[in-house]
Amino acid sequence: MRLLFVVQRYGPDVAGGAEQACRSLATRLAARGHDVEVVTSRARSYVDWADAFPGGATVEEGVTVHRLGVDRPRDPRLFGPLNGRVAGSPLFVQLEWMRSQGPNLPELVPWLEAHAGSFQTVVFVTYLYATTWVGLPVAAGLAPTVLLPAAHDEPPLWLPLFDLTFRVPSAFAFLTEEEQALVLRRAHTRQPSAVIGLGTDLDVRGDGDRFRAAHPELGDRPYLLYVGRLDPGKGSDELYDFFVTYKARRGGPLVLVVVGDPVKPLAPRPDVLTTGWVSEDEKVDAIAGCDAFVMPSYFESFSLVLVEAWAQRRAALVNGRCEVLLGQAQRSGGAVPYRGYAEFEAALDLLMPDAELRRALGERGRAYVERRYRWDDVLAHAERLFATAVHRQRQPVPAIGWRR
Repeated sequence: MRLLFVVQRYGPDVAGGAEQACRSLATRLAARGHDVEVVTSRARSYVDWADAFPGGATVEEGVTVHRLGVDRPRDPRLFGPLNGRVAGSPLFVQLEWMRSQGPNLPELVPWLEAHAGSFQTVVFVTYLYATTWVGLPVAAGLAPTVLLPAAHDEPPLWLPLFDLTFRVPSAFAFLTEEEQALVLRRAHTRQPSAVIGLGTDLDVRGDGDRFRAAHPELGDRPYLLYVGRLDPGKGSDELYDFFVTYKARRGGPLVLVVVGDPVKPLAPRPDVLTTGWVSEDEKVDAIAGCDAFVMPSYFESFSLVLVEAWAQRRAALVNGRCEVLLGQAQRSGGAVPYRGYAEFEAALDLLMPDAELRRALGERGRAYVERRYRWDDVLAHAERLFATAVHRQRQPVPAIGWRR
């Protein structure tokens, strides 16, 4: 098939779950013989969308990537207040919020008008950003379209601004059953949909000793690992507060290791190690060496890094207030969910002294990943869904808001 992916950022050093999902799907579909292209921004950071990559077309891992420039970087000082009051606001405020959020690519609409019709399926990744909100209605009148929303239950999901976004795709691709139920409840849609999930490399084996050697301050102390952005919305502040409280109450040698971009840095402590962004190999080593993995996020549509931890047979703790994480924990039997500090403390009290229990949870997590997230199975699900989209009738879609 000739496939086009539309996504807000793209590249091997772009941190972001949806962006990683898009790149993994695109490169692996290309390796299976599909003709795959991507149109995206030149940005590396979602904070300001500033142009970082060269513009134009390149071939990366068998995928032709077209990068378009932003009209202006996002100003967090303007976007922050708008973001805080967009829920329940009039449509004109929602439109200004979308314009401020970006990324605004003046060349995107002309590019899609000229090229989208030559693809058998156009796949938009994430519902949230202007690349989808502006681009999907354009492409939907020219080619079969699939929306992979990467959605979670957050205020923007319910904005009337997105009503058309959820109405026009030929089909939906979802990462989990919880995401599918949420979007179908929000959109009241009858388009075909499938839970395709995401694959992971089951042969990856990290080296925990190598990670400790790279961070000698760890010594031989046990550590709890979080991999993700240091961002209050990802639960990193709450995890830090819970860990500090736990250590004050329990003491002991346990360390919290945090791997990820420091959007909001944590206060330094001798029992909290923050590494910043690391290479894929070092991330894998960090997972291999941890005593337990923790995912504190309130909002997830999948959590690939949780799946990667299970692939290495690591036991996990997950925020039970996130429906996706709770569902993954219940289906796998590989994680202990917690709601609030008391359950976090109880989970650590249960897991940390009991190596056999951690081993058992890690084995259950591994078995779940083997059942659900082998790449060959995921890609076959995606191919079937794309073929279904091809047979859906295309209809003209009215222009909305601002486009150029």
